Amino acid sequence: MKKMRWMVIFLCFLAIAINYIDRANMAVAAPDIQKALDIGPAQMGLLLSGFFWTYALMQMPFGWFVDRVGARIALPLAVGWWSLFTALTAGASSVAAMFGCRLMLGVGEAGAYPSCAKLVSQWFRPEQRALATSLFDSGSRVGSAVSIPLIALIVSTMGWKAAFVLTGLLGVIWVLGWLVVYRNPDEDASAHAEALTSKDAGGDVTWASLFRHRTMWGMMLGFFCLNFAIYFFITWFPSYLVETRGFSLKSLGTLGMIPALMAIPSGWLGGWVSDAIYRRGWSLTAARKTCMVGGMLMSSTITLSAFTSNTWLMLAFFGIAYGSLAFAAASIWALPGDVAPTPRHVASIGGIQNFASNLAGIVITTFTGLMVQLTKGSFTVPLVVAGAFCLLGAFSYLVIVGRIEPLSAKPRRGALPEPSLYR
Repeated sequence: MKKMRWMVIFLCFLAIAINYIDRANMAVAAPDIQKALDIGPAQMGLLLSGFFWTYALMQMPFGWFVDRVGARIALPLAVGWWSLFTALTAGASSVAAMFGCRLMLGVGEAGAYPSCAKLVSQWFRPEQRALATSLFDSGSRVGSAVSIPLIALIVSTMGWKAAFVLTGLLGVIWVLGWLVVYRNPDEDASAHAEALTSKDAGGDVTWASLFRHRTMWGMMLGFFCLNFAIYFFITWFPSYLVETRGFSLKSLGTLGMIPALMAIPSGWLGGWVSDAIYRRGWSLTAARKTCMVGGMLMSSTITLSAFTSNTWLMLAFFGIAYGSLAFAAASIWALPGDVAPTPRHVASIGGIQNFASNLAGIVITTFTGLMVQLTKGSFTVPLVVAGAFCLLGAFSYLVIVGRIEPLSAKPRRGALPEPSLYR
């Protein structure tokens, strides 16, 4: 049983890694795509944002779908869908066609995180969930780090179209592996010994009633703020290094990996710390909020990267920021399992908070493209704004989010969230 649950986390890790490779490939190939389609920064920003429109829009429907059919079906369906449209992007010869492929990519990728959050809630206890979450969530950093040298190598040797075809094939291989390996917890002969799935004791809680809770809105705002900063790394960061810092394609594939590499162990540390202090007697509220608020505060160092001319110091600021975001994210993605009133609501809550968070992807990709064009190549304004959102996110998790506990079926009218970190 223990062996199987860690295999599940490993498969989730691979799915998220492929997810981020497939969404980041356009960012790495952006300079070549701009030349091939003869477009400027504003149009490139539109293409980079295309994925986020449907990715955000489909979060809540996909979360509902995962809770209804189960992650065993939903996750491979999602991976297969987005892999197909990743490969089809290679055949796009216009902005409209490529934008359409990115829209369809977002539809499929919307199922990844709600499915993984659902799996963690099924296979792990509350005191184990942040670490398990940090392990699968680190796939996002691994995917981001791997995508830079991998896509840069493919683009430089085989062209940008090959990059989309080959990364699309990764998802096909993953789906085949999932179908062979995975089985549900109740199908495992030793599952009863672990009592992994919590009892359905939340009463009659409707999907719409989740929005009556202030904690739910705090989770949405906080995650929006985190992703506003983190999606700079997924979208415009390679262009920033090449266009503003003068990186070559080779240095992009080496030095450009540093922030993502720093974020990988930081995410694991965030999950371990959150679970460890909970096991040592802290309340679940204190354990989760300490990591979320602390990580969001530290991530505001992203702004400092815009005000240094030293390459290594710039990369250090980016690395601290990305690592701090990853540190906070482990607890953030443990929240759906922590606050869900029943097991039937975990993926739905994951989809709701991820819907809000990915509106940030639309905003920062478009906003950055416009600012770069208006300021004739400067990224200073987007980086300053990203740092400000990190501080707002810390406030949201500290003040707006209440106690970390299952949401009630009928929240009290006018009830305020618990303001203290330590209750």
